[in-house]
Amino acid sequence: MPTAILTGPPVPGSSIENDLRALGFDVRTADAAADAETLLAQVPADERVAVVDARFVGHLHALRLGLTDPRFPLAAVPGAVTAQPAGRRALTRAVARETSEGGGTALAVDSLADRVTAALVADGAEVHRPELGSLVATVPTDPQARNEARQAVAAVDDEAIRLKSAVKARDGFFTTFFISPYSRYLARWCARRGLTPNQVTTASLLTALIAAACAATGTRGGFVAAGVLLIASFVLDCTDGQLARYSLQYSTLGAWLDATFDRVKEYAYYAGLALGAARGGDDVWALALGAMILQTCRHVVDFSFNEANHDATANTSPTAALSDRLDSVGWTVWARRMIVLPIGERWALIAVLTAATTPRTTFYALLVGCAFAATYTTAGRVLRSVTRKATRTDRAARALADLADSGPLAEAAAPLLRRLPARGPLGARFLLALPGAALVVAAAGLEPYGSPLPVVLAVLYVLTSAAAVARPLKGALDWLVPPLFRAAEYGTVLALAAKSGVHSGVNSGVNGALPAAFGLVAAVAYHHYDTVYRIRGNAGAPPRRLVRTIGGHEGRTLLVTVLAALLTAAQFKVALTVLAAAVALVVLAESIRFWVSAGAPAVHDEGEPA
Repeated sequence: MPTAILTGPPVPGSSIENDLRALGFDVRTADAAADAETLLAQVPADERVAVVDARFVGHLHALRLGLTDPRFPLAAVPGAVTAQPAGRRALTRAVARETSEGGGTALAVDSLADRVTAALVADGAEVHRPELGSLVATVPTDPQARNEARQAVAAVDDEAIRLKSAVKARDGFFTTFFISPYSRYLARWCARRGLTPNQVTTASLLTALIAAACAATGTRGGFVAAGVLLIASFVLDCTDGQLARYSLQYSTLGAWLDATFDRVKEYAYYAGLALGAARGGDDVWALALGAMILQTCRHVVDFSFNEANHDATANTSPTAALSDRLDSVGWTVWARRMIVLPIGERWALIAVLTAATTPRTTFYALLVGCAFAATYTTAGRVLRSVTRKATRTDRAARALADLADSGPLAEAAAPLLRRLPARGPLGARFLLALPGAALVVAAAGLEPYGSPLPVVLAVLYVLTSAAAVARPLKGALDWLVPPLFRAAEYGTVLALAAKSGVHSGVNSGVNGALPAAFGLVAAVAYHHYDTVYRIRGNAGAPPRRLVRTIGGHEGRTLLVTVLAALLTAAQFKVALTVLAAAVALVVLAESIRFWVSAGAPAVHDEGEPA
């Protein structure tokens, strides 16, 4: 149980003790400043502790934001400071210094809590200060100031602010105007009944899986039910994040669930649509796999660009300046957010088309919309990159190398290829990998099944991809290297699986290798998403042993081409199924081990949804 130590002279009629107890704190009172150090030493080292001025006046939600957010080791608001176990030592030193004779910060500050906060900052500690907005948090020094503070508290609806802050500050048009106006109240309903964000996330996943099962029936009623349930799943998907922000229930397990389940839900729904179409005699597995590949590559473009520019130093590009000017025109903000087809708009499109049309029509519309969005965003980022003279850091280069997912073959070849020119046009090392990537995908799609040419070009791809990562990825366009590798690997699998069905003379989507290819790409894509969220949490990429075990992108690409050259279509289907199961087993085991461990980061996406 967390402990709050009240310091300073007590104030008759103050609600601070009740407020702290309402937040779950065990309240102890320090009769003198020196007693605070003694009380602090009595609190177990593995528990949260707070030092709060007894004269504090403010909103309960201001205290909640400052004292209960689990994401920060140290946090403070005026009149209160808190430390989790990771920040306990720093807090203990600061309190000891501020309560000792002759010690302290020598500041004209009457509040021990505020002096301790100043001491922590002076020591170089990172103290989180939540944005309070119109919420009040202050330590009045006289009766008049106290009355004015109480009037300011009464003038602002604490619960309305809390409810509003539960919604993302930046979200898509559909989510903002069609989901959040009521999902925030659903989040509050869940909070008042003791439900956790993880439970709501799981409910969203189950709802989406039921939607996929309904789509798999292939009936009109099943398609209508699938569309309705997909929207219901998205409502719950918004609610879990709003519940986490409303009640500050962030956790490492919740971070993992939230970061991965969106993709699991969407891609499972694609599979359900493909199964439903197959029941009606229509083969859309290639379209389903193509949609998954396009969507995953879009995300990798986003992730790679953001990581490359995470801490880069550069001048402002003309393209970025134009974007900022457009943001000042209200309607263009929503238009640009809708153009990129974020998750809200995308799922609404899928749900409506599923209910009203056929799976083939749904996938055609999805592919066209996502292709346009991918072209729009990628072109804009390329323009920003070539006009922005950025100096990228070693951290950014390391992140891009991790996102590249290069395996043992590239590792072995890279030292031999470092003598190639360090920089191509615009410093773009991705141009070294482009020929091999394009040729292996083209050969897989154009050559007859069983041809050895894809194998030869896959060897070339191994060499060109190794050359691309042989030196740090610090060029202006080097953030394109990871999405190029994703497109090459996934595209090769898709092309060979489709060709195997043509060669065997069977429907490749129903009896052929495409469903197995869908499973393989899904397993590998999960690994790539898992890598992204680890990097976002500053926890580093998955261990190299995992990447080596599953072969790296170039190893898997070469392996699939070899299997297609040596095996019959029926054997190739079995081989892809076994490979998909093996990759999924290894990747999921390592991912679960990491995300349920104590060292996993609490990653929560507060930006525009993908």
